[in-house]
Amino acid sequence: MGGSKMPNVYEINVDGGMSSLSITNTNVHEHVRNEAPIVSSYNDRIRPLLDTVDKLRNLNVMKEGIQLPTIVVVGDQSSGKSSVLESLAGISLPRGQGICTRVPLVMRLQRSTSPEPEIWLEFNDKRVDTDEEHIAEAISITTEAIAGSGKGVSDTPLTLHVKKAGVPDLTMVDLPGITRVPVNGQPENIYEQISGMIMKYIEPQESIILNVLSATVDFTTCESIRMSRQVDKTGERTLAVVTKADMAPEGLLEKVMADDVSIGLGYVCVRNRVGDETYQEARMQEEILFKTHPLLSMIDHDIVGIPVLAKKLMQIQGTMISRCLPDIVQKIKEKMEASYLELNKLPMVMTSTQEALMTFMNIIGSAKECLQRILVQGDFIDYQDDQTMHSTARLADMLGQFSDNLQAQPVIDEFLMDEIKVLEECKTIGLPNFIPRSAFLAILSQHIDAIHTKPVEFITETCDYIEGVLLSVLTKYSENFPQIQSSIKRAGRNLITKIKEQSVNRVIEIVEMEKQTDYTCNPEYMTAYTQKIAAQENFIYAVVNNYSNVHSLTAYGFGEVTVSHLRTYDAQLLRQAFDMKVRITAYWTIVVRRIVDNLALYLQFSVKNLVNNQFHKEIVAELVSPGSGGEVEKMLEESPSMTSKREKLKNSIKLLNESKEAVAAIADQNSG
Repeated sequence: MGGSKMPNVYEINVDGGMSSLSITNTNVHEHVRNEAPIVSSYNDRIRPLLDTVDKLRNLNVMKEGIQLPTIVVVGDQSSGKSSVLESLAGISLPRGQGICTRVPLVMRLQRSTSPEPEIWLEFNDKRVDTDEEHIAEAISITTEAIAGSGKGVSDTPLTLHVKKAGVPDLTMVDLPGITRVPVNGQPENIYEQISGMIMKYIEPQESIILNVLSATVDFTTCESIRMSRQVDKTGERTLAVVTKADMAPEGLLEKVMADDVSIGLGYVCVRNRVGDETYQEARMQEEILFKTHPLLSMIDHDIVGIPVLAKKLMQIQGTMISRCLPDIVQKIKEKMEASYLELNKLPMVMTSTQEALMTFMNIIGSAKECLQRILVQGDFIDYQDDQTMHSTARLADMLGQFSDNLQAQPVIDEFLMDEIKVLEECKTIGLPNFIPRSAFLAILSQHIDAIHTKPVEFITETCDYIEGVLLSVLTKYSENFPQIQSSIKRAGRNLITKIKEQSVNRVIEIVEMEKQTDYTCNPEYMTAYTQKIAAQENFIYAVVNNYSNVHSLTAYGFGEVTVSHLRTYDAQLLRQAFDMKVRITAYWTIVVRRIVDNLALYLQFSVKNLVNNQFHKEIVAELVSPGSGGEVEKMLEESPSMTSKREKLKNSIKLLNESKEAVAAIADQNSG
């Protein structure tokens, strides 16, 4: 290639970046001339599609969660990324040691018929005009404005517009080269920052991954390949461009044909521009290289050269845009509908106290209806997925646990000893065989003292649960009015505190009544007493006469009990103690069930009274009364968060409307 005899002179003219080279060699001139009209027609079709996507990108529709077809350029550091992009755009990008690209560089290339290029940069709503001679400097300056003067990276994009004759119609995002080892001035987590940025851009299914690989390395070891395969396992949206083909021609054909790294869209091999070569000279040398090199000339000409790369990128980009456009239209429609629906749900801006009062009463009324459904009717349609709000079921669970806990039989340490001790202390001068009533009440009092905290704990637990339900409902129905939400919730807490105090006092009274006197009309008492007392004589006889010299006996209704400690007492006292045990056991079952029944009825009554009477009356009284401090009037002043939310939704709807208009015409044209 470097000999004295030069081959035919090649004059390069890349038409739209897609055609074969227009050259003076007559052997290929006819082929190129015939292809040019097709290329021009293709450019005419792709440009409106690309303009539409670029307009959507300008509108920042991606912040609405709508992904756009994007060519994302990735590669390991020093893979030749910048050289490829320079060759496609015909401009010079920043060069140097370390990371040259420190921000996402959105390159918008547009073919122009004007002889004068038009180049400018955009970032943070600012425009910086420049020219070919100063473009690298302008990019460096604006990059510093975005990412700082150090060597760190930033996720804020910088957009480069290039309108120039001979460039392909492409929009690409160039990302920082992947480096694992921080250099001086770079943060220690530079790899994590860059890899995170790359994954953000290549993960969407709409992204086309342009993976830049150096011919001088093993493709399977490239970090960029590892990343792209994480999000595109089959490679169906990955195109590889192999740079520096002239520096490592040996085995390149085999590497490309083997495709060990699953590149679904294929490979394109290119030669990097060397030294001070012009772009025309570089393309000429590239053409000569792949036609004359003994190894590289064996590579299919359909996968070599920058013009081929430009053509492939435009075709892939056009196909992706056409494929994604219907989905983009549908997503814009869905986002608009959702935004309109959310905007309409926001409260109206109120202008009078009367409007504010009416809105407040609607909040309380809606909350009351919701509480009626979940606390009284057992209808949890408002909270289907939140089982804690299925209140009738949860209250029933609490009552069941309380009942089981209260009725649990205590462990008997020394059978009849409690009764014997009480009888000894309550005995009087009088006829034998009479059990003093004071003794029975004393035993009953001991039993009640052992459980008196459980009913109070139960009613406290249920009040705490109801408070949580009430506050959740109030929060839900007042969420659009944060300026009074805390006041409404405070009033709800005050109401529950009042109810809890009343309930605890009532439960204490219920328990205390059982302690004061003994009475039941329940026939189960006499049935249980009769059944158990029948075993009295046999039991006493066995104890007194040391029957079979046993340590324990089975007493009907009490199970196996120890009796050795009873043999020191006379039969008369044992009969009274056994009688007392039978009576208190039969009666205690009645007492426990009565406490559970009373608390169940009181709980039901309290819940219904809360929902039907107290809730509306107490909340309204606290917040609307003359001494309430003008809480309702606060609703006239829309909270900053609500104002911000309203403006955000309006801006979103405006953006989506503009996006809808941008894609409407091109979508119709594309479907046609």
